[in-house]
Formats: sequence, structure tokens, C-alpha cells
Amino acid sequence: MKSIDRYMARLIALPLFSTLVISAMLLVLDRMLRLFDFVATEGGPVNVVWKLLANLLPEYLGLGIPIGLMLGILLAFRRLATSSELDVMRGVGMSYGRLLRVPYMYAIGLALVNLAIVGFIQPRARYAYEGLRFELRTGALGASIKVGEFTHLGDRMTLRIERSRENGRALSGIFVHAQTPKGDWIGVTAQSGQFLATDDPNTIIFRLTNGTLIHNRPDFATPRVLTFSAHDLPIDLPRFGQFRPRGGRNLEYTLPELARLGVKGQTEQARDSSQAELYFRLVEVFTMLLLPLLAVALGVPPKRSTSALGVFLSIVMVVAYHKVNQYAASVGELGRVDPLLALGLPFLVFAGLIVWMFYTLAYVPGGQPIGALERVAGKALSAITRRMPGRRWREARA
Repeated sequence: MKSIDRYMARLIALPLFSTLVISAMLLVLDRMLRLFDFVATEGGPVNVVWKLLANLLPEYLGLGIPIGLMLGILLAFRRLATSSELDVMRGVGMSYGRLLRVPYMYAIGLALVNLAIVGFIQPRARYAYEGLRFELRTGALGASIKVGEFTHLGDRMTLRIERSRENGRALSGIFVHAQTPKGDWIGVTAQSGQFLATDDPNTIIFRLTNGTLIHNRPDFATPRVLTFSAHDLPIDLPRFGQFRPRGGRNLEYTLPELARLGVKGQTEQARDSSQAELYFRLVEVFTMLLLPLLAVALGVPPKRSTSALGVFLSIVMVVAYHKVNQYAASVGELGRVDPLLALGLPFLVFAGLIVWMFYTLAYVPGGQPIGALERVAGKALSAITRRMPGRRWREARA
């Protein structure tokens, strides 16, 4: 790489990776609060939250990488333009095509990374995420017994514990109610107790001390009552169902699997659904190859302007296009429009708009694709500041 290429690489790298990290952290923090609430409600261990977040990270990177790429290139060219370095480079004969060499190195590399994420990593991570949620709901992750609440262990046992000490090793204020398939029921109260493991992984021992046991059966004239100083109560752990195989949703299929289902699906609805998801992922990846052109067109402000309108507009355009693709994919899944047409037409329109904006900036003398928007935004800002409270008083005093 020549010195100018190394310089461009450094300018792009910092905002690119900073934006990527910040966007991923914001998305993770937003979901983390809801996951903590979900795990606490289901009574699962806290460490499962980190596993859930790790499986969501590929989904966040699928959107964060394009935004980071675009902002990295945009801010780099904006810095070159506002510091007049871009004028010097253009003056010595460097075209925009030459200056885009390094941005396209980033774009192609990150597009391949994003293809691997959305095509192969994200579907498996999504399936693992749904599997963890299933295990939390069924208690297969070792759901904790909530102190002061009634906890159901399967369909035939209810447990309540008043106090827990030493990380659950010392329990007190215990109530147990259990039923047997024969219609018997057992009620136990005990001063203290603790859980003990056995050789059978499906059974544990609840060792109780200083309590009372009541055993009743339909053919008993009166319930039997037993006072004990120590009693071992075996508890059969509930059996949990198996989670479904991967592929219950299109989000869990890899790109080759979607391509195969799009041709050999059992129903027309299944084929349309698979094709829509396949085209959606491919279009999102191919769009990254247009982002350097969009970033340059929006990153170079008009002469004698320091407005950051291009930064705001770039984020709006990318997010809005992503939402349009999501809507087009949903329409294609329903079979109302051919999936290729539903997703290909917005891509061609978006690509045409980007190419026009870049051509206007690079090849039209004095061309500025967002010049009119800059002027409108400047006039609107001036009108707002003139009507701000206290401005007229300051002008009169001056």
C-alpha cells in the first residue's frame, strides 16, 4: 500500500470500529435488561444471560457492520473535505475512484465477514438462543427455587421455603405438598433442610429435620401424622421435553439450506418463504458494496459548509432501506409478489440513487447531491434560532 492508502486506512479504521463497538453495545444493553427480567421471572441462573446475549450478537453485527462501514468511510472523507486535504488530493490528479481503493478493501472484506455471519453463524446462533429460552421455560437449566414463593416441581409437587442461607445449602421454614399416581397426598412441614444428590440423576434427596409429616389416602379413615427429627424425602425431578430440531423457522436455515428449500420445498408457500429469506440476506450483503459510494456522496459537504446533515441522512437512508427490505421480504413470504421482484426492485432503486449521487459529486462540475438539502436545512435552522426566546432582546440590546 502507498502512503496515501495507509493514511486512508487509518482515517477509516477508528470511526468504523468505534461505531461498530458502540452500536453493538447499545443493542446488547437494551436487550440485556429484558433478558435479566426474563431469566429472573423463569428462575434460571444468572450466567445464562451471557449465553443468550452471545447468541444474539451475530444478529446485531449483521446490521452494525454495514452502518459502521458507512460511517467510517463517511467521516474519513468528511475530515478530508473540511480540512481541505481532499482539494489538495484532487488538485494533484487523484480521482474519487483512486481514493475509493482502500474503502473498497474494507467493504469487500467486511462484506465477506457479514456473508459468513448472516449466512452460517447467525442461523445456528438463533437456534441456540431459542433452545436456551426453551430450557429456561421448562426448568431444564436448573431453575432456582424462589424464597417465599410456591414452586411447582412437575405436576405433583409444590414446595415453599421461607429462608435460604449459605447459597442455598441451609434452608428453613419448609413446606412440601406431594401427590402420587395412586391418589395419595403427603404434606410436610419442617424447621430446616437441605438438598442432597444421589446416584440417580433424575432423583434428589430432600433431608428434613424437626418437622411433621401428614400422609392421607382415600381408604384411610383419618390421615396419618408423623413427627420426626430427621427424614429423607426423595424427589423425582420432572422430565423435560426435547427441543425441536433446527429449522423450525427460516431464520435458522443457512444459505445453502434456504437455496435448497426454495427449489424443493414441499409447498409453494414454503418455497416462497425460503426464497424471500435467501434474497433478503443476499441483498443486505450486496448493498455493502454500494455503501462506499454513498458515504463519499454524503460525506463531502458543499464548499464553505460544515453541516453534518450528510451523517444524519446516511443513517436514515441505510436504516430505512433495511426496513423496506424487511417489509418486502414479508410480502414475498406471503406469495403476493415474487420474492426476487419484491427484493430486487428496491435494491435497483437504491443502487440507482447511490450511483446518481456519486456521479453528481465526482463527475458533474460543482455538483453536490445534497446541496439543496443543505440550503433548506440551513434556512430552517436560521428561522428556528431567530425565534428562540431571548434572541430579540439580545439583538435590541446590542
